[in-house]
Amino acid sequence: MAGRGRVSMQEHMAINASPGPIRPIRLISHYFPHFYPTAEPALRPPDPRPPVTPARSAPQPQPDPEPEGDSDDSTALGTLEFTLLFDADNSTLHCTAHCAKGLKPLASGSVDTFVKANLLPGASKASQLRTRTVRGTRGPVWEETLTYHGFTLQDARRKTLQLCVCEDPWPRRRRRAPPLGELRVPLRKLVPDRARGFDVCLERRRLTKRPKSLDTARGMSLYEQEVEAEVASEERGRVLLSLCYSSQRGGLLVGVLRCAHLAPMDANGYSDPFVRLFLHPNGGKKSKYKTSVRKKTLNPEFNEEFFYAGPREELAQKTLLVSVWDYDLGTADDFIGGVQLSSRAGGERQQHWRECLGRSDRRLEHWHPLDGAPLQLSE
Repeated sequence: MAGRGRVSMQEHMAINASPGPIRPIRLISHYFPHFYPTAEPALRPPDPRPPVTPARSAPQPQPDPEPEGDSDDSTALGTLEFTLLFDADNSTLHCTAHCAKGLKPLASGSVDTFVKANLLPGASKASQLRTRTVRGTRGPVWEETLTYHGFTLQDARRKTLQLCVCEDPWPRRRRRAPPLGELRVPLRKLVPDRARGFDVCLERRRLTKRPKSLDTARGMSLYEQEVEAEVASEERGRVLLSLCYSSQRGGLLVGVLRCAHLAPMDANGYSDPFVRLFLHPNGGKKSKYKTSVRKKTLNPEFNEEFFYAGPREELAQKTLLVSVWDYDLGTADDFIGGVQLSSRAGGERQQHWRECLGRSDRRLEHWHPLDGAPLQLSE
């Protein structure tokens, strides 16, 4: 150290912090190689140390990446796998909910979910069906079929099926939360008697009506929602009737099988329906019948049969009035809707009546929409 000045602290730290030759600064592409998957970095400093081959070890399983945050991508909400089948002969629509994948619950952890189906447009609770709740998983498997009775070809042309994956609020006693995701399928795309499978991305519920040009989200380009500008009339529901002229008994057998999509008449959103039958004109005591009452339902099943005696020529001149009512204890019953069958009626009502009386011992079933106006007859 003789003949040399003392080394300052700054110089000492600089010497210790930067030993050896100065290496070039690494490019940012070295730290983010996935931005340039096909190109090699322009500058790669040589490594003076010999390469060391690491010891082989068993591959570690990598967890599936979870989408983080709530992005605007539909795939972040998960997907729903289901199958639709339109049984034209039996006038039924079958929706089988298979499973969901990649659901994003509102809170972290497991989730208890079910699928809710709704036919649009239509009465809210009358057209709503739901699966059972599968608990404690983000990939629930239901394998459950929901069936809509009284679904006709006219319904398939103008209705849309809405499917929502919902979180069950009851186990945690929370308020009902919005769906985890939903989708809508125009049913006009279905081919009768041919099952069609779907695996579609879920979307967020649309709270406001958007322009039709912007109403198609990613993942649903094949199943655009058709916004119906107007509904012809308020739906009151429909009734499934069977008619058969019995040559052995010499009279008409009228079967009230079931009703579907009835209008709710009670404050709880349901009805207590029953059906009345009246053959006009007929002065006998056996001209009026009524079914039993089904409690708190909008899709009742009756399967009850009634008999009207008389030759076919005489019955052909009469009118059968079928009316559906909501039973109220202590007050007057509420009229839900009705239908008239006769040779003077129009359309399918007249055809059903004439075909029944034109053929003996053959049971004919048909769904008839209900009219909201009270039935009136002139003597």
